[in-house]
Amino acid sequence: MAKTRQKTKEIQDFILENVEENPQDIASLAAGEFNISRQAIFRYTQKLESRKMLISEGNTRNKKYGLALLKDLSWEFPLEGLEEDKVWRKNIRPHIADLPKNILDIFDYGVTEMINNAIDHSEGDTLTLSLQRTAIWATVRIEDNGIGIFNKIQRDLDLDDPRHAVLELSKGKLTTDPTRHTGEGIFFTSRMFDLYSIRSGMLHLAHIGKKDSAEGRDWLLEEENLHHGTAIRLKIHLNSSRILKNVFDHYAAPDEYGFDKTKVPVFLATYGDENLISRSQAKRLLARFEKFKEIILDFKNVDMIGQAFADEIFRVFQSAHPTIKFHPVNTNEQVQRMIQRAIKANIE
Repeated sequence: MAKTRQKTKEIQDFILENVEENPQDIASLAAGEFNISRQAIFRYTQKLESRKMLISEGNTRNKKYGLALLKDLSWEFPLEGLEEDKVWRKNIRPHIADLPKNILDIFDYGVTEMINNAIDHSEGDTLTLSLQRTAIWATVRIEDNGIGIFNKIQRDLDLDDPRHAVLELSKGKLTTDPTRHTGEGIFFTSRMFDLYSIRSGMLHLAHIGKKDSAEGRDWLLEEENLHHGTAIRLKIHLNSSRILKNVFDHYAAPDEYGFDKTKVPVFLATYGDENLISRSQAKRLLARFEKFKEIILDFKNVDMIGQAFADEIFRVFQSAHPTIKFHPVNTNEQVQRMIQRAIKANIE
């Protein structure tokens, strides 16, 4: 009997985990995975539908499945006088209180940090908050009607372009109000969730977390339509084993307790289809690196770099800051060759 219950749980979990990417083929996929008939799988999907965990549309042959929304709530608040801890405690926490402590801790940190950013920086007057839960995911969206995060950073730091603001934001330790903020909230929040995204202006920045890790990958899209204000999405798998302390520790240098290590997606230093070839591009990437002791330079989606770009980072800057450690990752053969050439010149 216990084996039967365990098998039922395994099949149902498999369906729930894979239905979003396979809405029409989930029955065939599950049947192949567990070596049972599609008809047997239909009994499991019917059970999940009866428990309001799964939804479907269409007839048997063309049936499409999806995760059912178990909770779908939203609130609107005036930003003036708003207190982020009260919003968390009264509005969000009661609806996810049954989740594991590590996930509650992550939401506590992320939600309060992002609401506080809207209160202190958005220059808007209204905040919209929403919560959605399925059997697999919990998602919180935080949106304000202010100036927009990338526009504000560009304006306050006198940057050339909103994309430059994205690059600076990705490094961490960025704040337009250093007397009251450390600039760590967005960086760490983005590493705690399975999906963290910001939509503002014409840009959509996202960090997709590696399962149960503080690592992940970043991407940036240019939107067709202008998005006023800032919209942030925090999404995490309900079985995540990610722990708040481990995320902080991951970005501390060895034997240190501060935020001394960062990971920067190098492709964010480009505008449009340009290649990274000049010293000015390298200097844009290098801005504020002196605040860190270790820097992981992620060259994913960078096809080539120029000699001047590599030389400025791995010879000129490194010579001026010998205690800072660079760790280039995801380099192709051409990029690695240029880096090694610059390092060799520095040694000589």
